[in-house]
Amino acid sequence: MLYSMQKRAFQELLEKYQDYATNPAAEPPERTRKKLEEDNTDYYVILLGKKEIGGIRVWHSEGVCRISPLYLLPEYQGRGYAQKAICLAEQNYPKKTCWKLETIQEEAKLCHLYEKLGYRKTGQKSKVQPGFTLIEYEKQQ
Repeated sequence: MLYSMQKRAFQELLEKYQDYATNPAAEPPERTRKKLEEDNTDYYVILLGKKEIGGIRVWHSEGVCRISPLYLLPEYQGRGYAQKAICLAEQNYPKKTCWKLETIQEEAKLCHLYEKLGYRKTGQKSKVQPGFTLIEYEKQQ
């Protein structure tokens, strides 16, 4: 179920940017399964009542957490559920002082979400292709 939700959630961005190297919708199921089994990884299903509407993976090490990926099914995007999921994830790791994530620089709504939650651009960028840049965000607590 997680894999199919991930594919659906990222499909629109895959079609828009044709990024088959980094987009989670293009990720083979084995890769997703390996991420779930990694040490220092916790995976949470985002629920609305009893309905599974998305997921968030938190990779954690000494003092640092990284969100990768965070997703919601398309029909639940833009309703504040991602913001709530991030806040709940952060509460689960009160001793972690630094949170990191990457997002698409050209997607203003995604950048706005993270900035609204206190994440700041680190200056680290990775140009995947013309018109598509991954940018790193960080939040100190």
